[in-house]
Amino acid sequence: MDWDSDLKKATFSAGKFWGVQFYFDQIPGVIRSRVGYTGGTTENPTKEQVEAGSTGHTEAVELEYDTDLVSYDTLLEHFFRIHDPTLQTGSGKMIGNQFKSVIYVHDDMQKNSAEEMLKNITAKYKALLTTQIKEASAFYEASPEDQKYTQNTGEGMEHVPHESL
Repeated sequence: MDWDSDLKKATFSAGKFWGVQFYFDQIPGVIRSRVGYTGGTTENPTKEQVEAGSTGHTEAVELEYDTDLVSYDTLLEHFFRIHDPTLQTGSGKMIGNQFKSVIYVHDDMQKNSAEEMLKNITAKYKALLTTQIKEASAFYEASPEDQKYTQNTGEGMEHVPHESL
C-alpha cells in the first residue's frame, strides 16, 4: 500500500486491531488504515510470535489522516473512547500484552498532544491509566486476511463499545 506523504500518520494499540481499524475507518478525515504489529524487538514477527508474547509487539492500527479534516487531538479522543485505558493487558476476551493500550507518536507535536490528553483523561478516572506513549517504530503489516477484517466479516468488534460508533 502506498502511503501519501502529504498526509499525517497516527498509530494506536487499543485491543484487537480488527475492531479498532473498523472504528477509526468511520471517522471523516481518516484516509487509509492498516493493521499490523509494532513496538517490539523482532523483525517481521509472525502473528503466532506476537500472540505468544515473545516479540514485545502490540497489535496496532496505523492511520493516514488529513489534518484539514480531522485533528490529531480528535483521533486521541476517539482512541480513549473505544477502550478501557485502565486495563494492563487488553480488555474483554482480548487479554495479553499484544493488546495493551499504547499511543505510538510520530513527532513532537503528537507526543505533546498525547501527554496532555493522557493528563486530562487521567483526571477523569478513579483508577490508574496504563496507556503508554512510545516513539513510533517499525510497523509490520499483518496478513491480507487481517486487513479490514471486521468490514469483510462483520466480526471482531467485541471489545469496542458499539455506542462509540
